[in-house]
Amino acid sequence: MITVSEQAQIVLKDYFKEKEITPIRVFLQTGGCSGPSLVMALDSPKDSDDVYEVNGFTLLVDKELHRTTRDITVDYVSSGAHSGFTLTSEVAVGGGCGGGCSSCGG
Repeated sequence: MITVSEQAQIVLKDYFKEKEITPIRVFLQTGGCSGPSLVMALDSPKDSDDVYEVNGFTLLVDKELHRTTRDITVDYVSSGAHSGFTLTSEVAVGGGCGGGCSSCGG
């Protein structure tokens, strides 16, 4: 299952205000100092996807990835310079910002 917080839905509705609402893929991005992390991008459905409809939005996640992560939550955090979507899963797939990583800010 994919859950989208109320705040994330507000931001998505604002993003699509003047655009056609297209499916949003949740996928695992590899690399970076904190290892793999769940991210989102606009995409088209594939036969290998689990598809969820959440308040007018279509969210896609590869079935194999979804079996690994289990439930996924999409939230939007607004805290000054570090505002953005955060994706968490029932089974963690990435790490946090470790020491010495300049791309994590700070």
